[in-house]
Amino acid sequence: MNHTDVQIIFGLHPVIEAVEAGKEISKVLLRKGMGRESYLRLAALLYQNSIPMQIVPEEKLNRVTRRNHQGVIAYLSPVEYAQLEQLIPMLFDKGINPFIVVCDGITDTGNIGAIARSAVCAGAHALLMPVKGTAMISADTVKASAGALHHLAICRTDRLKTALVFLKNSGLKLIAATEKTSAIYHQTDLTGPAALLMGAEDTGISPACLALADVTVKIPLQGKINSLNVASAAAILMFEMLKQNSEIINN
Repeated sequence: MNHTDVQIIFGLHPVIEAVEAGKEISKVLLRKGMGRESYLRLAALLYQNSIPMQIVPEEKLNRVTRRNHQGVIAYLSPVEYAQLEQLIPMLFDKGINPFIVVCDGITDTGNIGAIARSAVCAGAHALLMPVKGTAMISADTVKASAGALHHLAICRTDRLKTALVFLKNSGLKLIAATEKTSAIYHQTDLTGPAALLMGAEDTGISPACLALADVTVKIPLQGKINSLNVASAAAILMFEMLKQNSEIINN
């Protein structure tokens, strides 16, 4: 059995059985033009379990495996996913201020892994990621995180804006990293229950999510390069949040 076989399940019924058995699945590829009845049955099941799916040409499926995939391939996730709606109340019940890191549109697996590694070191409790437009958690992501993804709750959502509203209504401060602000990160109050929003390096945080932010901050830069790698920026902000919260506890 090769490395690829370990990471995927293929065939209509094996994939349905895997989903119904509660296997952690990152995403499912469906062949364009597959039978309507099979498609509707599987699509409904994936929707119920918040598993993202993509409609792709058969050539793409054949590049993944030459075996009889029947137009359906599921990628197994190397991590378990947590429910955000259960995690936040549980942390509050334990007397813990939740610290969540949100990745909006970050497509590089290396950056996701590096952010997760810094998040664990900075005391964050969870990584929140949309199922679309953000890198899938893979074995490479786990490797890039130096195993940190096994020590951090991973939450995913197909409606990031709704998830952020839930966090706000739960009492978390939404802190957005953006160049479109005058507030300097170390001069801004970043204490208390919070979610740190990080966006893609080229497009930043999506406007709908940025509009929900309670606080916007930027990192002042010097030199001829006008932007930081997103994982580096996230690390700076996370450790500033840790520093500020530690000062409150120590005082």
